[in-house]
Amino acid sequence: MKMEPREISLRDGRRCVLRSAGPGDAAAVLRLLRRLAGETEFLARSPEDPLMPEEKEREFLAGRLAAADGFLLVAEVAGELAGNAGLDGVSRLVKFRHRASMGIAVRQAYWGLGIGTALMTEVIARAKQAGYSQLELEVSVKNGRAVALYRRFGFEIYGTRPSSLHYSDGSFGAEHM
Repeated sequence: MKMEPREISLRDGRRCVLRSAGPGDAAAVLRLLRRLAGETEFLARSPEDPLMPEEKEREFLAGRLAAADGFLLVAEVAGELAGNAGLDGVSRLVKFRHRASMGIAVRQAYWGLGIGTALMTEVIARAKQAGYSQLELEVSVKNGRAVALYRRFGFEIYGTRPSSLHYSDGSFGAEHM
């Protein structure tokens, strides 16, 4: 699903462009994913997790643009990717077609500037356009900022997995669903 670029003003006055990621963004998206994985333990991906080869990422992003049921958005500030958000249908089965799973991540240097709120707004609007009536996500219980953001948008915690995340130091972390 393709999104026309939309420019927003960040809280610090800088401009940010929200847009669909395309095949030409493959290298930048991979850099963003690597960087995000190293900045916080809140995300599913760890720094040691492998990423797709760039050619496969290009194919994946081309597929996201053509998909009617999902997408990948990026937030770009001064030519640099500051965050992303994605959405995918849970299942093509009739009883589950109303549900979509979403994810969102913003680089720490851009926290508190409104990018998360803008990405959430776009994801929700695009999910409605795609016919979804239920959005789902998972979030580390330690990620209070994200939990607060999701609650502002009406998300509710319907359960918690106590040992959902396994960290490299051997400890476990809980995740809200």
